Amino acid sequence: MLRICAACAATAIVASLAACSTAGTHHKTQAPARTGAPAPGPPAPPREKRGATLARALKPLLPGGDTRLAVAVLDLDSADQEIASYGEDSKFATASIVKVNILAALLLQAEDEDRELTPAERRHAEEMIRSSDNAAAHVLWRAIGEAEGLEAANERLGLSSAQGGPDNRWGLTQTTATDQVRLLRAVFARGPVASTSSPDGLSPASRAYIRELMGQIVEEQDWGVSAAASRDSRWALKNGWLQRNTTGLWVINSVGQVTVHGHRYLVSVLSSGNASMRSGITLVERAARAAIGAASAHVRPWPQ
Repeated sequence: MLRICAACAATAIVASLAACSTAGTHHKTQAPARTGAPAPGPPAPPREKRGATLARALKPLLPGGDTRLAVAVLDLDSADQEIASYGEDSKFATASIVKVNILAALLLQAEDEDRELTPAERRHAEEMIRSSDNAAAHVLWRAIGEAEGLEAANERLGLSSAQGGPDNRWGLTQTTATDQVRLLRAVFARGPVASTSSPDGLSPASRAYIRELMGQIVEEQDWGVSAAASRDSRWALKNGWLQRNTTGLWVINSVGQVTVHGHRYLVSVLSSGNASMRSGITLVERAARAAIGAASAHVRPWPQ
């Protein structure tokens, strides 16, 4: 089911910087989202306790050797909106998760110009998110002004650590797990979301468009944070996978929204130094489940 396609090997640039794209247009059909509210539980623990709980949940999963892991999670339905994180200061290459960031930057620029995306831009955006198409990402990376355009958008969206990849190597953009959840919050949170220094985040229409595409990922890319979702609940995600030329080791990342016991969670799992794509996916999925389990410990399940 998970194969490395020719998109990653077509050129030296793509092989060195980008996650693979998957050909095909078969999008996974998701069950309708469950409505209503979860049963109330005790208040969420303080931030420092949540961080300690997350670290404790991840400890049995932590790999040795060259493998690194960072995780961040946010309960969107909690009152305080604090992000719990593990390895929050560690930077990782984004691989293809940066494609969500590229689309957010493109939409911000279009809003600034008081226009809709062109038909060509929409086609590239849909290919870039749904099937992780690298050629489409190259086009839109240039359209936003490459790293400079990405970083300008990120300042407006409240991201503090992302550094755009050099030249056309967008997959080498550096990020943290916490910044990825900040980006997800700019897309998935209700109400206006922008950084404290800028009043203008993504419009409701732009946010809905990104959410729609992240919920229509091709079936063969349905792995990663979606493994943590409750059965028959809706999810939205973007994955990234990249084999480094110098070491042969893998970057495996997954970011998105999942629903557990009626609560919506934003989660990002970043990893590098994985011996194989398969082992990296296994690590990311286990970490996503552990993170959601730690974050949802204060939430009672749906009443039967």
